[in-house]
Amino acid sequence: MTGAGEPAWAPGSFLDLISAAERDELFALGATRRLPAGRTLLAEGHRDTQVELLREGQVKVTRQVGGVPRLLAIRLPGDIVGEFAAFTGSERTATVTTCGDVVSTVIRQRDFMDFVGKHPNVAVQVAATIGRRLRWANERRTEFSAFPAHVRLARVLLEIATSCGEAVDDGVRITVDLSQTELAYLIGAREDTVQRALRQLRADRLLRTGYRRIVVLDEDGLRDLVEHAEWT
Repeated sequence: MTGAGEPAWAPGSFLDLISAAERDELFALGATRRLPAGRTLLAEGHRDTQVELLREGQVKVTRQVGGVPRLLAIRLPGDIVGEFAAFTGSERTATVTTCGDVVSTVIRQRDFMDFVGKHPNVAVQVAATIGRRLRWANERRTEFSAFPAHVRLARVLLEIATSCGEAVDDGVRITVDLSQTELAYLIGAREDTVQRALRQLRADRLLRTGYRRIVVLDEDGLRDLVEHAEWT
């Protein structure tokens, strides 16, 4: 059963949208493990087909482009990863790596697919999860040509701060280490463009940055920038 100390799931995540009974049944099907930072859960190109249910911690989803890993997304407690390979039997399309301590339940493809087939609500939520991720990717691609880099960066940082932030004295610190290279790929820009965008957001007193450290000083200001940006 889900313990009293079970962390809150990210709002709208897969585990958040299924029932407590369904979660407990799913957890019972797999093996739960705790992993340190820097551990690979799933590797791009591999043909394993298990799924992972993230119960604690955060992971980065990356893909090799030109021999360099590029950040695609950050997954949170309550998210499912590996579901695409489980459904299609195809090789992994991305690598999933732990950002810090992570607790994950691993479920074999056969057991997961059998469970989904017997639980219509779970099947609906898996499909909804895949749909939301495709929509998010399409929206980012549209923004690449529609908005200037500092606006795209503001939108991404606002989303990450909302889901991966902790309150500090002067704002909200993003708890996932992010390099300028990773930010550049997330917003479809060159690294030097990200540097200029960060300088602009700092000058506007919206952010404070250090080495792989970002603090959002003014969430309302970032949100106002994003919501009132004009298409280029």
